Amino acid sequence: MVGKSPLDDPENAAFAWARYRRLMRLMFGITVGVVLIALALLYKSDGAISVHFYIAVALGIGFSMLLMSALMGLVFLSNGTGHDASVDNNLPPLDDDQQDKFEP
Repeated sequence: MVGKSPLDDPENAAFAWARYRRLMRLMFGITVGVVLIALALLYKSDGAISVHFYIAVALGIGFSMLLMSALMGLVFLSNGTGHDASVDNNLPPLDDDQQDKFEP
């Protein structure tokens, strides 16, 4: 039987998701700043680059940073609310044959 998660409580869930949205707004601002700095440095070093290169750099940096911050934010949300601790992870013990496979 699965234990009850702290995220099942609407008040805890609302607080956790509000904190997640606040983190994502902060990371969006940081991402925009990093993209602008990267584009300025590219323009300063060699301004005769195709506009497609600037678009690709902006999208690549922006997408990567926002994806990483979204995934890490979900890790923080899960751990910070106690959702991770509520998971029942009782696996059966390994046999001797199975144990040998996992030892170096």
